[in-house]
Amino acid sequence: MANIIRSAKSGNEWTDNELEAYNINITFQDAPTFFGETPLPAPAVSQEVFTALTADDAANDIAYSLLTQLDLAMMPAEPEESAVVDFAVVLFHSLGYLHRPRAVRTRKKLRLLICGEKKYAKPDVCIIDRNENDIILLVHEDKRFGGDTDPHAQLIASAIATFQNNNAQRRSAGLDPLNSKVIPGIIMVGTSPSFFKIPVTQELTRCVAQGQYPPTLTIVTGHVPDIPRPSRRFSEGIKPLDNRRGILQCYEAFKKFVC
Repeated sequence: MANIIRSAKSGNEWTDNELEAYNINITFQDAPTFFGETPLPAPAVSQEVFTALTADDAANDIAYSLLTQLDLAMMPAEPEESAVVDFAVVLFHSLGYLHRPRAVRTRKKLRLLICGEKKYAKPDVCIIDRNENDIILLVHEDKRFGGDTDPHAQLIASAIATFQNNNAQRRSAGLDPLNSKVIPGIIMVGTSPSFFKIPVTQELTRCVAQGQYPPTLTIVTGHVPDIPRPSRRFSEGIKPLDNRRGILQCYEAFKKFVC
């Protein structure tokens, strides 16, 4: 709301308060509505991924590499950097998200201008289009179980920082800044993903930069994949074979928004 106190916060400090302060709502949709197609496309990945439960069951090196990282990502969290990030990178390679001229970065710092101050957002993974030097996909790991803040707000903060940074790159190259862009993002709880389309506009980024309430509502849409045992979503992730095809179909359908 307009009377909420706004302060200069880094992206990893954002909570629902910032979403209210900048007139941002999140709404969830079913798969046909969110992806705009039904049935969802078959995943472009080795078929062994759908038959080998563990890495040791895989004969194909590509499937072995993916399932090895999957096994590591399913282990309880340890003090060192999370294996979920490593799994996400290998998964994007396996599914064909990473092709020329794209590159992947982990824990890239993005400048976020907020309330007249320079802060930073730090997505766990991002994909960059090297031709345009634009960030085209963001991934945040949900770390709330370790006492961290809301991953949805963090992801949206990173999307706003991405829009600011992409437009800064365009200006430095002598190009007109974009008026708006839908930035795709993924939140991962272990190996369980949720998918988001985040519309960012110059009006929104200007209001964040100046610490003002945007007159226009920003609606972020999301989708949580359907799986056979929803109550075990976070503990099972993509590990069980009957979860994999549906989740990987969502990843395949999401590709068209990464541009």
